[in-house]
Amino acid sequence: MKKAAFYTLGCKVNQYETEAMTESFENAGYEIVDYSEFADVYIINTCTVTNMGDRKSRQIIRRAREKNPEALVAVVGCYSQIAPGEVLEIPEVSLVVGTDERSRMVELVEYAMEKEEKLNMVNDIMKVKEFEEMSIKSYKSRTRAFLKIQEGCDQYCTYCIIPYARGHIRSRKPDSIIAEVKELAENGFREIVLTGIHVASYGKDLGNTSLIDIIEKVHEIDGIRRIRMSSVDPNVMTDGFIERLSRLPKICGHFHLSLQSGCDETLKRMNRKYTTGEYRRVVKKLREVFADVAITTDLIVGFPGETEEEFQKTVDFVEEIAFSAMHVFKYSQRTGTPAAKYENQIKPQVKDSRSKVITAIAQKNEEKFKKAFIGRSKPVLYEQPFDGQKSLFEGLTDNYIRVVSESREDIKGKIIETVLAELKEDYMTGRIY
Repeated sequence: MKKAAFYTLGCKVNQYETEAMTESFENAGYEIVDYSEFADVYIINTCTVTNMGDRKSRQIIRRAREKNPEALVAVVGCYSQIAPGEVLEIPEVSLVVGTDERSRMVELVEYAMEKEEKLNMVNDIMKVKEFEEMSIKSYKSRTRAFLKIQEGCDQYCTYCIIPYARGHIRSRKPDSIIAEVKELAENGFREIVLTGIHVASYGKDLGNTSLIDIIEKVHEIDGIRRIRMSSVDPNVMTDGFIERLSRLPKICGHFHLSLQSGCDETLKRMNRKYTTGEYRRVVKKLREVFADVAITTDLIVGFPGETEEEFQKTVDFVEEIAFSAMHVFKYSQRTGTPAAKYENQIKPQVKDSRSKVITAIAQKNEEKFKKAFIGRSKPVLYEQPFDGQKSLFEGLTDNYIRVVSESREDIKGKIIETVLAELKEDYMTGRIY
């Protein structure tokens, strides 16, 4: 039996795609082993969001043959899509595949083994029009399943390379989505996370469906108890969209609304297609409709041209909104994007300082949000044992608070009412009655 090993860098979509490729290799008779072990094939699913992502991808690729100098090394994903020639020059690499044809990885790997020469199988992603089907029947965990429903992005934010790495928007057909959800439900999954490169664009290329339509269809499936969305832009959250969401009890009270800046001038330079006023309105509406809702976001500090006045507007905005959690990034010049050539690039020490300011606000607001639930009961979907301990289990509330509780029985995959007791560094303790 041949052995295959995988390494994934980057986003949840990459993780989904690696899981799907792993399953296809298992179905073809391969034994899946850890990346640090001896394998016949090493497959690295790369990231290219930043120049640092490229560098990390190269480091992981060069480690591939440490256990087996004769192994075939295949590189897939965003970095290989953007720079296939650069990847192929790495001595360890035998096969390069981009962000299409991952469903054919077994076939491509075995073809490369026969040819015994370096192969570049990267397509022109901008010409790809159809969503590539990559279904998953079973994950390593049996609680939450990520489900890729959409590919590509047509937003072209000035700091982002992803539209060039992933191509135009392609939506998965509704029947295919529903079929996979039903199979996941039959296999014991209780929560579905709808994900994609730009989930808010789902259905625009199909013409007869939309994101809220597919959410409603998933909601009808027996066995699924919770539905989440990955990051969405605020402009998808119209009053009509929110009103339809409010009728769906399986929808989790947690929305990750992409922000990037709390200053309208900066948002315009980023080519983000909303204003802070529109963002504020959406947050207000969600908080009116969903009790205990968590609003989380991403923020970039130090974008080119960000003055002290503009940064202060962002500070004021994030303090006003009081996000329950934030991911704070320092702007990184990404070769190939318009913003990388902008004048008035911000000095690293200024980015560091601004990042610390926003991070401190984020930590304060997250702590305040979680403390408000001390002594209250919330349903928790328990995912796995905590820290390797048999009697402790960790899971998530519907509004994305991580909870660790003691239990004598195995509660993995169960949704249990739990009293939130004490705030720790990155989770809350719970009491099950």
